[in-house]
Amino acid sequence: MARVVFTANLERHLSCPETTVSGDSVREALDSVFETHQQLRGYVLDDQNRLRQHMVIFVDGAMIVDRIHLSDVITEKSEIYVMQALSGG
Repeated sequence: MARVVFTANLERHLSCPETTVSGDSVREALDSVFETHQQLRGYVLDDQNRLRQHMVIFVDGAMIVDRIHLSDVITEKSEIYVMQALSGG
């Protein structure tokens, strides 16, 4: 099962413990997490179900390509990190 990890920055705002889920894509993995942590969905995804601009997701160390459909492929051994994107100087 894939491992989904939310950074400590998100934990300050919402409960988002590390979770293991099954699925073939980032979307399926996140949907599994959102089943038990519904408030987290609105923080990670916008009203069009796309990844919010201030969020970033890495799968096995690489930033995802599909921020709209979240169709990037995952495996049972994947590690998915969800974090806030930082900007500024």
